[in-house]
Amino acid sequence: MILPIVAYGDRILKREAKEVEKDFPFLEEFIANMWETMYNAEGVGLAAPQVGKSIRVFMVDCSPFDEDEPLLKGFKKLFINPIIVEEQGKEWVFNEGCLSIPAVREDVNRKPKITIEYYDENWILKEETYDGLAARVIQHEYDHIEGILFTDRINPLKKRLITSKLTNISKGNVKVPYRMKFPKK
Repeated sequence: MILPIVAYGDRILKREAKEVEKDFPFLEEFIANMWETMYNAEGVGLAAPQVGKSIRVFMVDCSPFDEDEPLLKGFKKLFINPIIVEEQGKEWVFNEGCLSIPAVREDVNRKPKITIEYYDENWILKEETYDGLAARVIQHEYDHIEGILFTDRINPLKKRLITSKLTNISKGNVKVPYRMKFPKK
């Protein structure tokens, strides 16, 4: 089932998500719905708060970037209760967007390499290191479960310049090809 994506301005996007238990009701079904929702919106990542659940779950599929980074071909992962244990390297800038903030893209600085600990879909604890675009997408989605949006990471002047766009998004004054839930509509 395709879920509505929560738009900028909804309080759930600014809350730190809670850890999810293995016996969380209908977790497997919820995750399947998240995958369907992400692909329907043509996203490369989606976090549970973006579909209205404040739990520490997110997913990424970086295969659309495989032309730039061939190792990303088939790179699809689910992260449950993740913790970024280390970020390394000199920050680099990349133009980011977000399904919850449609029609807005801004340059964001992030570290190029991360180590993350998480449970996979089989509840197996893993610790893995990623770099490049995979690390960036993971950091973006991780921010969502921490209550941070990419617009929180941009220059304050740039953020002021897009304030009216952000307000319009929260009111539903934006055209998107996927279902959304607007907080001020």
